[in-house]
Amino acid sequence: MGKLRISIVEFLNTAPLVWGFTDGPLAGKYDLSFAVPSKCADDLHAGLTDVGIIPAIEYQRMENVIALPGMAIAAKSEVRSILVVAKKPIEHVESFALDTNSRSSVGLARILCRKHWNIKPEFINMGPDPDEMLRRADAGLVIGDPALRLRLKVDALAAKILGDGDCCGGDSDDQPLKNVQTLFVYDVAQQWREMTGLPCVLAIWVARRGTITPEIVADFQASREYGLARIGEIAEGAALKLDLPPRELERYLADNIDFSLDEENLAGLNLYFQECASAGLIPRARPLEFADGPGVAEQNAAR
Repeated sequence: MGKLRISIVEFLNTAPLVWGFTDGPLAGKYDLSFAVPSKCADDLHAGLTDVGIIPAIEYQRMENVIALPGMAIAAKSEVRSILVVAKKPIEHVESFALDTNSRSSVGLARILCRKHWNIKPEFINMGPDPDEMLRRADAGLVIGDPALRLRLKVDALAAKILGDGDCCGGDSDDQPLKNVQTLFVYDVAQQWREMTGLPCVLAIWVARRGTITPEIVADFQASREYGLARIGEIAEGAALKLDLPPRELERYLADNIDFSLDEENLAGLNLYFQECASAGLIPRARPLEFADGPGVAEQNAAR
């Protein structure tokens, strides 16, 4: 048999989950590939990979798959890497650009529009270019490292304005987006928390049925533990690649991303599935089925 094929989202927030596979004691044991979230899901659905860290909503769109227990990309509060940016307050938005690289975040944005912001905009599928999104629409959904970069720029500009005591000054090159004088920024995970009181689960490990053993699950959990113990190292390496401040990246991984699928996160995920079904985004909300492995008993109890 060949190596197990693992598809990994190529954003910073997955790095701690796979650090043991990419830079640790499990390096070389599995066949790794990297792609945007939507492609990770499509490759798993097509049988091109055996396991993928995929947008959570895609579990409900696949048959003969199981989830790996105890692990996720989640946010207890604000996430800083899933943003809605808008040229006007969200309650006045009439057109909304959706990032085609996203699946779970698109579902979240549609649910928030429907149940939290009480708007019915025209949705436009677009590539992940915030400037172009806001050229064509009132608002846009931005995810992953591009969203984190934008959020850090917004935060830096806000700090500069506060420090200068000048609400309108500054070079136009400092503006987060081109040709947008007033930018409204909404953290999608924080908005979900305000609406539901629960965390937001963005991605989970999902495998084709029959490909996973308890020993493999243990490797995935060991990889996560290896990465969580090396957040500073991961941030330093990512800072060089992304040209972003390492301390900010470390804070993002340590404070904004939760890598567990604990009871609270599982409750948030199940509610998300129910809301997606109510909105017609998935056929139905079927219960999560977990692979056997360390911690599976706790997961089944939480269900």
